[in-house]
Amino acid sequence: MIRNDTTASANGWINGFIGVLIFSGSMPATRVAVLDFHPVFLTTARASIAGLLGLILLLIFREKRPAKDQLLPLLIVSLGVVIGFPLLSAIALRYITSAHSIVFLGMLPLTTAIFGVIRGGERPKPVFWLFSLAGSLFVVGFAVMQGLTASPEGDILMLLAVLICGLGYAEGAKLSRTLGGWQVISWALVLSLPLTITAGLFLLPDDLSGIHSEAWAGLGYVSLFSMLIGFIFWYRGLAQGGIAAVGQLQLLQPFFGLTLAATLLHEQISSGMLVVTVGVIGCVAASKKFAR
Repeated sequence: MIRNDTTASANGWINGFIGVLIFSGSMPATRVAVLDFHPVFLTTARASIAGLLGLILLLIFREKRPAKDQLLPLLIVSLGVVIGFPLLSAIALRYITSAHSIVFLGMLPLTTAIFGVIRGGERPKPVFWLFSLAGSLFVVGFAVMQGLTASPEGDILMLLAVLICGLGYAEGAKLSRTLGGWQVISWALVLSLPLTITAGLFLLPDDLSGIHSEAWAGLGYVSLFSMLIGFIFWYRGLAQGGIAAVGQLQLLQPFFGLTLAATLLHEQISSGMLVVTVGVIGCVAASKKFAR
């Protein structure tokens, strides 16, 4: 039994790590896409594309429809990670850089762990919360040092995005234990299809000739990887290794994301960003030990 639990935990961390790697490209890709696409259209387009792919997967594997008691959790997942987080973060990226937004994602482990307790029934050790809170304080401290008056709209939107995303992560992970990881995100996307397709067609730009190839590539990445493939690994990892425990891997996302932002978008990475990143990464190993 212990061996099985250890194996499941190890697999959970591996799947969670792959999910984090995939999600790390979301903010830079979104930043590029919103230069040519309206944030609301981008949100509906990425969800529509991923939803159609998810529907195809469900039909190919002949998955059973969710039970009635699973519909509300799926709706919460849809509102949290299919619509809420992508929309709020896309709008925020009109006010702040992707590098700045990525650092805010360091708060996701704390919000995910909190909702893991509320919705998933998990009970991490008290010391775990100290390290999880320390990682989040690094992020908040960085935002304060940068001066919140520079773009209060962008910062507030990212905080709201992180909060609703944490709820969607925890709810989806709990549901994955009975429904399956890729099935959860696929059904959540399918439930959103009537809204996202309708809104996407209504908001479709009149002239697509002015859309640069980089923006199309950004849309493709957030549709295929950020909205579907990443969640297949992420929800599986959370279900196998624990929501609060594996959720701490999100503290690594700023490091990978900042690297991509500097490499692909040539954004300036300040020393403060690096200090915050090192600090939150240091909290991963410490919090992992006390997650259970």
